[in-house]
Amino acid sequence: MESKEYRNIVFIRLFPDEDVNEKLVEACRLHKVKTAVILSAVGQLKKAKIGYFKTKGNYTPKEFKKPFEILSLTGNICSQNEDFLLHLHVVLGDEDKKAFGGHLLQGIVGVTAEIVLLKSDVHIQRETDEDTGLKTLVFK
Repeated sequence: MESKEYRNIVFIRLFPDEDVNEKLVEACRLHKVKTAVILSAVGQLKKAKIGYFKTKGNYTPKEFKKPFEILSLTGNICSQNEDFLLHLHVVLGDEDKKAFGGHLLQGIVGVTAEIVLLKSDVHIQRETDEDTGLKTLVFK
């Protein structure tokens, strides 16, 4: 991973075989992120696990083990209890130009991934909603 920050915008380049979620956490530590929003992302994943929230505790995960282009990556990141909570959604495209997406549970970089974060000082946290089981935003 390589990264550079300018005026609260963090540019991140990931390399083959790096885990998107792990490297985003590493970049957040390095750049002292409190809260961030994904501004953009492009690149390729050679392996991805995505989920769809169906019911409490059931994200219906599905793993894909072939290259897909990152068409979109959106979400937010918040620091909490000396860790970072990522809420990421991804749209992936295949060579037939078909797209699909969901909650990004894991992504392993194929060729490259270029991700841009916008840092914020807004203090947010996530707490588990008892009805849904989802970790939802809480503003403190």
